[in-house]
Amino acid sequence: MILKSKNLIALFAALFLLLLGIQAYFMYKTYQVKEREIYRDVHNKLTQHTDDLEDRRGLKKASDESLQHIFIEYTDKKIDKKDFLELFEQNRKSTKDQLSNYVDKQFEKEGYKVAVRIEYLSIIFLPSNTNLLEKPVILFETRNKIVKPGISNTGNWQTSSKSTSDDDKKIIKNNSFRVKSQTDFEILNIKSIVFKELTLLFLCCIALLTSVLVLYIFTVKNLIKQQKQVEILHTVVDNISHEFKTPIATLKIASKALKKDWNPEMLPLVERQISRLESLMQQLHKDETENEIQEIQPEDWDFFIKDLAFTYPQIQFVLKNGISQQLPFDKNLMETVIKNLCENSVKYGSSLVEVHISNLQKKLEIKVSDNGEGIEKKELKNIFEKFYRIQSNNIHNTKGLGLGLYFVKKIIEKYNGKIEAESTIKEGTTFKITIPYEN
Repeated sequence: MILKSKNLIALFAALFLLLLGIQAYFMYKTYQVKEREIYRDVHNKLTQHTDDLEDRRGLKKASDESLQHIFIEYTDKKIDKKDFLELFEQNRKSTKDQLSNYVDKQFEKEGYKVAVRIEYLSIIFLPSNTNLLEKPVILFETRNKIVKPGISNTGNWQTSSKSTSDDDKKIIKNNSFRVKSQTDFEILNIKSIVFKELTLLFLCCIALLTSVLVLYIFTVKNLIKQQKQVEILHTVVDNISHEFKTPIATLKIASKALKKDWNPEMLPLVERQISRLESLMQQLHKDETENEIQEIQPEDWDFFIKDLAFTYPQIQFVLKNGISQQLPFDKNLMETVIKNLCENSVKYGSSLVEVHISNLQKKLEIKVSDNGEGIEKKELKNIFEKFYRIQSNNIHNTKGLGLGLYFVKKIIEKYNGKIEAESTIKEGTTFKITIPYEN
């Protein structure tokens, strides 16, 4: 079930990332379309004006005067390069304010910050195919400078004049020039404009993604919560089923003993086991009964060992009880710790089990040692895991569910204590428990 849930979570995450990618791609494409639409608007409004500027000031249709005359003079070396380029610079400066004001007025309502630039890329003297320009020169430009053109137009035009002789009408001089120009447009605040116009769409997309993400997180949290509840239920059931074994076995033995021979000492033992069964039943019905914690008394440690000695008469149990006061620990939990450790020793071939209990500096110390088969070093780190059982040649030598030491560790952790295990093969195993407490 857990593996299936993990697969569902992974699938959900993959689908969400796919949806996120689709939404991001959709918004990016929408942004591009809107940007092209705005640039097309700007281009349509300004193209006619820039063409007129180039026609009037650039003199595409000029004859022997103005700009064409300048080309001829430069070609004939009547003016030098510096003066030639200075003419373009003067033209740019003289028209800057007029062009800027026109462009700003056109897009004042929309709030567009538009930059325009018209430049000559090349001026070719056709008879010799010579380029009069080493690099592009700006003919017109707004106060707003072009940083990265958003859209560009290129054009070619030609101007020419020819001189012929009076007698035979032969061409004496051919002054023909081909000019390549480029007009660049850029909306400097295009990003803010596009985002402003697409705000509602972006917010809807973000809201959709956020809703899916919240639903995803909510679903995962509920799934984890349900899994924890199931695990807790399984743990309780496993614990109760495990704990029922000892008192039932003890009662069976006591019952047989009573049938053979009446012994008054048997009655306290039977009563203790019945009380323990009642306590286990109450754990299954916590909502129906108010189960107050019964703190452990000094004599209770002796009763735990007496019960074990009665249940396992072939095993020698030795108790060294250094406790002389009531301690703030649940009696039932401490009984589980002692009996699970001792029964574990019995299962693995011990004939002698020693239990040392002491109280020093507000710490309860429990030491359980046996002379059993021992545990291999590589197994020690796993013995407290749930359902883990020591194996020999991949065959379990003892019966059980592998829950005893798991429950012991959980109880110790509940009281913020610690448990350590040391073992030597063929010599035995020792468990040492330390639990702090306050009076």
